[in-house]
Amino acid sequence: MSDNQIVDSSFTAIINASIEKIDIPTWCFTLPEKEYQGCSPAHIAAGFTTAPDGTRMSINVETIGGSLMVQHYVETLGERDHLILDSDSDVFTPTGRVAIHVTWELSVKAIDKNHCEFTNRVQSFATPDMLASLDRQGIPFEIFRTQRQPMSIAHNKGETPLFAASIERHALRSQQPSKAA
Repeated sequence: MSDNQIVDSSFTAIINASIEKIDIPTWCFTLPEKEYQGCSPAHIAAGFTTAPDGTRMSINVETIGGSLMVQHYVETLGERDHLILDSDSDVFTPTGRVAIHVTWELSVKAIDKNHCEFTNRVQSFATPDMLASLDRQGIPFEIFRTQRQPMSIAHNKGETPLFAASIERHALRSQQPSKAA
């Protein structure tokens, strides 16, 4: 763990679909808000847009440990079976707004021809802005990290099987033939 890393959390779940049917970036960048909300009681809103350079972005709003977070995820790797997103996220705390860097990595690997293992990895890092805020409050970073980890890990653990189920539904739905009009 690096000096400014808050958490590195990874959980897996099974997807009952072949790897050929899965397209994580398409799922992520077309995820309906209600579907996102159904993946965790902490999920408030989701949408997608592009960065100024045209790179795809996923915008997520959630609460973790009582703090409202607005995540501005920019796609840094987009393959059907592997998506990496980076965000300098806004965290709204009782003492004000700070930034935290989050890397969200989603991947699948085939188990057999009809099943995949989904991995949901989240890493978060304190930014200089966050470290300065903690310093102004007299909160040692180690204490903050120790208190923040259980909440972040529990959130990731809870959303992982629900994300897997959502990706599975998307994979199976997108492979069905369209109905004739």
